[in-house]
Amino acid sequence: TAPMSNEGPSVGVPACRSVRAWLVLGLVVVLGLASDLWTKHAAFERVAEVPVRIERDRVIELFESGRSVGSDIPLHAPRVVIPGLLELTLVQNPGAVFGMGAGKRWIFVGFTVAALAFGLLMFGRWTRSHEWGSHAAIGLLIAGGLGNLYDRVMYACVRDFIHPLPGLNLPLGWSWPWGGREVWPYVSNVADLWLLIGIGILLVHGMRAPKKA
Repeated sequence: TAPMSNEGPSVGVPACRSVRAWLVLGLVVVLGLASDLWTKHAAFERVAEVPVRIERDRVIELFESGRSVGSDIPLHAPRVVIPGLLELTLVQNPGAVFGMGAGKRWIFVGFTVAALAFGLLMFGRWTRSHEWGSHAAIGLLIAGGLGNLYDRVMYACVRDFIHPLPGLNLPLGWSWPWGGREVWPYVSNVADLWLLIGIGILLVHGMRAPKKA
């Protein structure tokens, strides 16, 4: 009787029992988290004319006094990376996505921890050993969640600096229901980028998966 190949037993087994799946997940998490924290640090060191230091107690003090959390960031011209496509500008976000829910930091911390646990559950229970694309996507989600969780715990806000499509307005004089005409008025970070890419990969994977799966 011929021995089974090395690939045979691993295909189709739960990802939590596959060393390769754990390696893919762990590598993506480490690289994704490192890239997020490094770019945040570099942006707040170099985008403005002087390095910007964020102190957690100061952020809490500003919010509790009703003042703008970002008032300590010096006025600075955006750093143009690609004209019309990408600028860098420093923003302190005390809320969640797009600044919503400012001041609810611990609620978002708890929600993020729960989401990270759900991501690990999804990895271990709902993916198979050979689905490395899904493992990478979940790794990006975990890395993005950890990156912003780190900021909320250490700085009481999230450090944002990426502004895509600056100054590009909606066509035909249209405006958003909440006001403003700029296509993308939000400033984000690399963690948000990893979250969006991870969600996109999982959506594509879900649409391509067999109906029974």
